[in-house]
Amino acid sequence: MIILPWIAKELNPNSKRHWTVKAKFTKKARSDAHWATKDAGYVISGTGSIHLHIYFYPPDKRKRDGTNMLASMKAAFDGIADALGVDDVRFHVTYEVCRPHKGGEVRVIVTG
Repeated sequence: MIILPWIAKELNPNSKRHWTVKAKFTKKARSDAHWATKDAGYVISGTGSIHLHIYFYPPDKRKRDGTNMLASMKAAFDGIADALGVDDVRFHVTYEVCRPHKGGEVRVIVTG
């Protein structure tokens, strides 16, 4: 399982941050996902689809838009793809929004 920190609000597609601010958070999210994937020890072989199931554990009980959370993960998906040595076009993504978790976190299960 890949365990990532909660998504930075600057990565939300509705964020109106300047691109230079967003770039810093994008770089960190990609790097965090890359190293977390390496630490998890995933190895992918073949050329078929790779299923990613995402579990979002928000930091609090506020309502959140699941599709925005998923879109906010783009940099993390790139980091996972980098670590696996694959093109992220192979990813088939599903997700669940789970109970709040102190500080929030995102868990990713990779199969394929």
